[in-house]
Amino acid sequence: MSAKRPMLNRRLFCGAGGLALISAPAGFAQARVIVRVPTQYKTLAEAFAALPDAGGVVEIAPGTYREKLSLSKPGVHLVGTGEKPEDVVIVWGDSAKMAGGTGKSASFTVSGDGFRASNLTIQNDYHLTQPDNPSQAVALSISADRAVLRNVRLLGAQDTLYAASKKPTLSSRQYYKDCYIEGHVDFIFGNALAFFDRCHLHIIERNGAFITAHSRTADSETTAYVFDHCRITTAGEGSYYFGRAWRPYAQVIFLDTRIDGRIHPEGWREWTPGKTETYATAHFAEYNSSGPGADVSQRVFWAKRLTADQAAKWRLESVFPDRSWIQ
Repeated sequence: MSAKRPMLNRRLFCGAGGLALISAPAGFAQARVIVRVPTQYKTLAEAFAALPDAGGVVEIAPGTYREKLSLSKPGVHLVGTGEKPEDVVIVWGDSAKMAGGTGKSASFTVSGDGFRASNLTIQNDYHLTQPDNPSQAVALSISADRAVLRNVRLLGAQDTLYAASKKPTLSSRQYYKDCYIEGHVDFIFGNALAFFDRCHLHIIERNGAFITAHSRTADSETTAYVFDHCRITTAGEGSYYFGRAWRPYAQVIFLDTRIDGRIHPEGWREWTPGKTETYATAHFAEYNSSGPGADVSQRVFWAKRLTADQAAKWRLESVFPDRSWIQ
């Protein structure tokens, strides 16, 4: 008896001559518009504008795209089509000084919910072009809810990734898997509920640096940065910390972290020692670190050492009980 042929659904495809319909196996996600850069649209901004209000897929060929971008449409998926994320680079070079504020300095600003990106690089190269005039310079500013980034490189120096929420009372859920993120001062900052799964965090050379600066402002807010099975490396011999509390209820947890670089023995630092006391309400925790920087004997007294049961409350299934949006 011959096998039954699968039922077919129609899927939208944007070819050189415009939209076309092609068949896709039953069970395929909803019909999606696909646009390609640079074969159909020369710039990413043009491709974003061409997408319908419901979003779609942007396939990006290898190359460097020097554009300052903003994306508010929901359901947009960026796919780098190179062999590795280094092959597709989205880059700009603004700073807070030049643009009139930290948020305005971002190379790429994303507010559209359901955003996805894979196999590409987002960079702010301000620190490379003006090394003697330091400033905040964001690579990716993202407040999108249900955002998923896989195998993405985020490059910058101060304030590389602004992982934020649209409102303090409505946390944006963000999931980062197998990403590489580098910078120095507060290079992952903001107030999202963000989970970093097997990511590589690299501190570039500086006298002092902080991986995180979380900005939770009240105990009632359900935001945090969670790093699970991540790796930390460093360049240079500065004083480097897991983070400091940008706002008094900051919440950052490191689980099963491989610390191959130099992390200050105290681990964490007050926002401005001698002037602020965010440590009294912040929640900074660590569980089962390994590697040369894993000695917790000299950590600050207010940093938590989690038990296995306490760590379980910060695993992916607990942080995001509904993970249907992570696929």
